[in-house]
Amino acid sequence: MNRVRKLLRMMRALGAAGSVLLAGTAAVALPATAMAQAPVTLKFNHTDTPIGARQKAAELFAKKVEEYTQGRIKVQIFHSGQLANDTKSLEQLQLGGLDFAVTGASAYAPHLRELNLLSLPYLVDSYEQGWRLYDESKWAQEHFEKLAASKGIRILSTWEAGFRSFSTKRPFTSPEDIKGTKLRAFKNDMFLQLLGAMGWNAVVMPVTEAYLAIQQGVVEGQENPIDTIYSQKFYEVAPVLTLTEHVYSPIPMAVSDRTWKKLSPADQAGVSKAAVESSAFSRQEVKNNDDKILAEMVSKGAKVNKVDKAVFRKAMEPVYETARKDYGKDVVDRLMAEAAALKR
Repeated sequence: MNRVRKLLRMMRALGAAGSVLLAGTAAVALPATAMAQAPVTLKFNHTDTPIGARQKAAELFAKKVEEYTQGRIKVQIFHSGQLANDTKSLEQLQLGGLDFAVTGASAYAPHLRELNLLSLPYLVDSYEQGWRLYDESKWAQEHFEKLAASKGIRILSTWEAGFRSFSTKRPFTSPEDIKGTKLRAFKNDMFLQLLGAMGWNAVVMPVTEAYLAIQQGVVEGQENPIDTIYSQKFYEVAPVLTLTEHVYSPIPMAVSDRTWKKLSPADQAGVSKAAVESSAFSRQEVKNNDDKILAEMVSKGAKVNKVDKAVFRKAMEPVYETARKDYGKDVVDRLMAEAAALKR
């Protein structure tokens, strides 16, 4: 402070010309808190394409973060896995190489194994039940808190992707029709178990490699929510859409705990508010667009293959018993009971 006062006295003594000369020096001498801070840019990575609902929600999130932090924080979005695939993006959150990421709940399971159970087949029957499960279930909230406390990944809100179904080159009506057929799969114990129970020979690969693998005949098809099938254009190479809706597959949005702890309480509040609002948008965007984008895919040559879901439910019953053995009967039954109670 004494140095600043000395500079001001020199400026008055030198007059107008000297004031201009010394102004820059005085500015350098001022403490950082006295000067306007430049906006902080935080990186947000996801693996969907620019035309999907995920990108729209990310753009809204970025806009709201800048608004609610009064310009102190800007969010730079990287789509199509430009910085990392789903698995690597969560690893980067832990290391602080990324600030935000959004991906399927199953991608978080390597960091907290019990989160695999959120991908149990037919655990959820409707969007509304799924929203309540992720927002209100004590089981889910307890495990999300464990993720932040022990793994450095903090869930801010849950965005929507929808219910997983199949897009394949040829139709099928029962597990018998697909026995031993190769299908692209995500590297996750629960998904590999349930696909195996249905009869698929699962081939693990990132979603960003699936289109080419189907096109080249490495696999017969893949399974994803309708919005992802549309945005990734899987219907072009695997045009038969079989709507089994076997897993509810939302996409929790997370922040690196390292990033979070650097934010002021006011900026944490602004980021949290933006996350909740973008979640609400994402949910309505996906739910309301399912029929529209399904019709668009059909108009471009895709075919809807109708099957009896009960046949597939029956085929996947052993997955529940395996989960009870692997995770504990009490753990699985508690989650199932909470999910059932939220069906209203």
